[in-house]
Order: sequence, then structure tokens, then C-alpha cells
Amino acid sequence: MLRTSSLLKNTRIDKEYDLSDISKKLKIPIKYLIAIENEEVKCFPQEPYCSLIIKDYADYLGLNGQEMLSFFRRDFEQSKKNKSFKKENLSFTPQFTFALLIGLILVSFIFYLTSEYLKFNRPPKLKVNWPENITGTSFDLSGLTDPDSTIRINQDLIIVDDKGNFQKKIQASSGGELKIIVESKSPSGKTTIEEKVLKTN
Repeated sequence: MLRTSSLLKNTRIDKEYDLSDISKKLKIPIKYLIAIENEEVKCFPQEPYCSLIIKDYADYLGLNGQEMLSFFRRDFEQSKKNKSFKKENLSFTPQFTFALLIGLILVSFIFYLTSEYLKFNRPPKLKVNWPENITGTSFDLSGLTDPDSTIRINQDLIIVDDKGNFQKKIQASSGGELKIIVESKSPSGKTTIEEKVLKTN
């Protein structure tokens, strides 16, 4: 709140002065007195008339007109600075928008490079669908890995489709145990291995 407006308004109320009477005696339009008391800056009269009104109004109320005018000028300038500062903070200038856009592009690019780096250097995923029971002399072993990885089952190279699926028919002898090693290798040389000993019926 502007100090000048508060002092003028409170002093007038304390002395029980009516704005209409003050307006007539000082020959000041009442709309200006109301605007000054209510801090309606956009309704203030132009200078130097506004300063003269402040001084005359303060003197009429028994205040130091010159001192109140100094308060008013200080408060009014501070108010303009605050509004200007808020406007600058909230405005999106072309330079700010351009800088923001460049920043977003850089952040997106860095995020993309980081994710690709981590993806390239991590071991490939590998899921093997191990059979529950093995009957007969052969069975199908299937699974899922990264599409760009290579699969070996017991050192045999297996074809991987574009979705990462693979499958191989395994020969088995009845009544024994069969050790199967499945290895998935990424282009960067990282490997993931699943192995299991299966019992055949």
C-alpha cells in the first residue's frame, strides 16, 4: 500500500472530513481525491496537477504538504518500478523464447544420447521358454531377446527375427539329462546367459 494514500485517507477519516466538502473548498474534482485515497493510479491526474493536489490536500488535513509530496513521489516511483519488474519477469521476449527453445532441444538431444548410450552398453534382455516336460526325441526351445542381438544355443547360431523371437529344435535322448546354454550377445559385445539342465523322459 502506498504510504501517502494511507496517511491522507486515515487522517481525513480520523477528523471526520467529508470528501465532498474538501473537493468544494480546495476546488479539486472529487474523482481525483477518491483515486488518490484508493490508490487508483490509472485515474490520477497528469503532473504537475497531481503533485499540487497532494500538497494542497495534505496541508488542508493539517499534514506537512511538502513532506507528503515527497512520500508520494517516492511511493509512486517504487510502484512503477515494481510493475515494470513484474512485467519483465512475465513477458516472453523473442530472445527468451529462442533461448528456451534451444535449451529444450539440447536437453532432448542429451537425453536421447544418454538413453542410446545406456541401451548400447547394457546386456541384452533374454527370456527362454523352458519346457515343462520333455517327451520324445526332440522338442522346440524358444525365447525372446533384443532384435539386434545374436543368439547361440549350445554354441549353435540361431536366427533372430525383427521382433527378437528365436526358436530351435533340440534333439534329446530319453531317460537322461540335457544341459542347454542360451547366450544372447549385443552388438557392443555384452552378453546375457541362461542355462538349465533338463530331464528327458
